[in-house]
Amino acid sequence: MIVEKGRVSTKLLGREAGKICAITERIDKNFVMVIGPEVRKRRCNIDHLELHDKILDIPENATDDDIVTELTKLSQ
Repeated sequence: MIVEKGRVSTKLLGREAGKICAITERIDKNFVMVIGPEVRKRRCNIDHLELHDKILDIPENATDDDIVTELTKLSQ
């Protein structure tokens, strides 16, 4: 699967393991920025994410709260 902005994923390792999040930015070939309802905004190794088919449409001027709101709607 392609690692891209807006891709919904689940964290596999760490204290937030099992929590849903979305990719907000690709940092380099190994790391991305993620955020979610129960996931703090942070850098995450791509190998520690399970990528899903769903992709959020994130506008360029979207705030972190906007992204979290969309993820919350998706998981309900």
